[in-house]
Amino acid sequence: MNTKFEVGQELAVRSLGDWDCIYRFTVVSRTAKFVTLNYYGELKRVGIKADVKGEYCYPLGSYSMAPRLRCSATVEAVTA
Repeated sequence: MNTKFEVGQELAVRSLGDWDCIYRFTVVSRTAKFVTLNYYGELKRVGIKADVKGEYCYPLGSYSMAPRLRCSATVEAVTA
């Protein structure tokens, strides 16, 4: 299980409002505090947060039902 974002990772997270909606991201680059994600051709640079489960971020903004993307949320783990 990954605890840090790595360049080249393909990550996914399900929508809280619609289980069939899956957001997919690819890690393009990272620094100590930021990760840059490719979201369907659009680059998103967001701050990295961490807890006991590892790193995570809010790639689409921080609002009540915003998707939280964890570094361990690989496409295979979410879609299986």
